[in-house]
Amino acid sequence: MDMINVKINGVEYAVEKGCTVLEAAKAAHIDIPTLCYLKDINEIGACRLCLVEVSEGGKPFRMVTACVYPCTDGMEIKTTSPKITASRKMNLELLLSNHNQDCLSCVRSTNCELQTLCREYGVDSSRFTGTVNTYTIDDKTPIIRDNNKCILCRRCVATCAKVQEIGVIGANNRGFDTFIGSPFDSALETTSCINCGQCIVACPVGALYERDDTDKIFAALADPTKHVMICTAPSVRAQIGECFGYEPGTDCEGKMVTALKALGFDGVYDMNLTADLTIVEEANELIGRIQNGGVLPMITSCSPGWIKYCEHYFPEMTENLSSCKSPQQMFGAIVKTYYAQKMGWDPKDIFMVSAIPCTAKKFECGRPEQSAAGVPDVDVAVTTRELGRMIHRAGINFKALPDGQFDDPFAIGSSAGAIFGATGGVMEAALRYAAEVITGNKLEKLEFNEVRGVEGIKTASYKVGDLTVNVAVASGTGNAKKLLNMVKNGELDVQFIEIMGCPGGCVNGGGQPIQPASVRMNMDLRAVRAAVLYNDDANADVRKSQDNLAVQKIYDEFLGAPNSHKAHEILHTTYVKRGL
Repeated sequence: MDMINVKINGVEYAVEKGCTVLEAAKAAHIDIPTLCYLKDINEIGACRLCLVEVSEGGKPFRMVTACVYPCTDGMEIKTTSPKITASRKMNLELLLSNHNQDCLSCVRSTNCELQTLCREYGVDSSRFTGTVNTYTIDDKTPIIRDNNKCILCRRCVATCAKVQEIGVIGANNRGFDTFIGSPFDSALETTSCINCGQCIVACPVGALYERDDTDKIFAALADPTKHVMICTAPSVRAQIGECFGYEPGTDCEGKMVTALKALGFDGVYDMNLTADLTIVEEANELIGRIQNGGVLPMITSCSPGWIKYCEHYFPEMTENLSSCKSPQQMFGAIVKTYYAQKMGWDPKDIFMVSAIPCTAKKFECGRPEQSAAGVPDVDVAVTTRELGRMIHRAGINFKALPDGQFDDPFAIGSSAGAIFGATGGVMEAALRYAAEVITGNKLEKLEFNEVRGVEGIKTASYKVGDLTVNVAVASGTGNAKKLLNMVKNGELDVQFIEIMGCPGGCVNGGGQPIQPASVRMNMDLRAVRAAVLYNDDANADVRKSQDNLAVQKIYDEFLGAPNSHKAHEILHTTYVKRGL
């Protein structure tokens, strides 16, 4: 590694040749403020908050943007000075001059990077007056865009185009009239947006947020005619603590359950149950396709963002999708059929809520083909962020809560269901099931480490009895595109593919607690959050979906057998060839 010498604030450092001033400062443990910068994603120097002074070759100091300016040998760098402070304050004032400052009611208040910098630099208003742009809020999809709060940092644009490789938003017009939107200023609902929400977690301010459905839940909780149930996805327990000041990677399952009961839900359930049910159905579907000449490779169907992406961008491969509903939808379907029948309830009187790390789940709830009992399987899906806000709003002291336990009859979930939240988890859970079914022998080693990890694309080959199964895993639709094109071009021969719409899987979903760019770039949140799920798996008593007694009971009492006619009516679905 070639190194060069620079001086930062009078102290000499050796830094990697070719690095930027921002990277050199980071290596020296010196923070430089940014708003538009996302490493390897958005490095455009647009916000001008990272201005520093540099001197090269003994020349006078001059202002440069640290995020894009390369270091040179012998460079002197000032990251703070009266001139730098004045420039940063002026740039903050310029941003505020065309920014809706309704901060008190903003969903990002106290978690807004612009607000934080204004507080740090003592900026509470703007001396710049004049014309202010006003925009109509685009609120017809689960992803809501309010350009009145946009600072034109383009982090959302870069994430959509470079990470997800969808690119349905960009900069329209020029100069002062520039705004971020879809081509020809069309509504987001008319585009091939997949509602993944990665733009939301990239946004530093309140210009992007999910549709808030919490009032619907509070209304249902207050309705004595409704049986209000909630199920929580495995990754929510690994992230909900971040809404209450816990470090990323803190498992708060027990406190989360107690908080949900304090909110007044009639039943608080673990979605791991239907993650297990999904595995049983999906693995049997895969085995059937392999043995009977079905469409291969079969692709998992748990991620609704990925499903909509496939419908738009690879409609010819919708036949490859597993027909299984997602665990969220299976849970609602089972509650409104099997459980409603046991309890003697009318499905119309059940209000089913899911707590989920995903904004695309809101779209999934509204799919007309997801209504096993003649009513929507799930009435409302709320993100981890929304759930945190509900707990705050109810005045519940989350940190002081004792640990609670999920309610019967859906309290049992295997740890195979828990690892669904991490990329590769669905694949690993399915392999644990399929290997035992095909061979008729108990697995001695349950870990399939080749499909674990945060890499965008992973491949592996497993010998299962006399059968060799080639598998592939991708997370993030940008990686999904690469993988599927490899399959279509004959470059990759696989029988089973897992795809998650968000990079790293549900632990990095668009509905998870928002961490500032400084945290996202210095900590691999995907790995830290996934570690909670793998730790649960390592310490669990039940680690295979087929060993879940509650799932066995549902088959014995109601469904009959995996992939039975009744199971297909309730647990399976169809797709739409949307195209572009």
